[in-house]
Amino acid sequence: MFNCPVLWMYGHMEIRTLFFASYKELLGTGELRVDLPEGATVSDLVSALRSRGGAFTVLPAAPAVAVNLTYTDPTSLLRDGDEVALIPPVAGG
Repeated sequence: MFNCPVLWMYGHMEIRTLFFASYKELLGTGELRVDLPEGATVSDLVSALRSRGGAFTVLPAAPAVAVNLTYTDPTSLLRDGDEVALIPPVAGG
């Protein structure tokens, strides 16, 4: 879980984060629950993930993201219990 002293002052929310395809392989997991302060955005979630270091640092700063099955942008506010899917680029041919 993401350690943030602000959580204790303002409350927090738990976000179910899903990883697919190359992200899942790279991170070694398809799902991670992340605690964030209330009012956090998709961008805040991605920053929290990248700050974990290791394999998480290769996540792009602005990946394709869907919140509750709907594609969205990095400025979208998150709510407690949201499901956020990080979707890697797809090569076609």
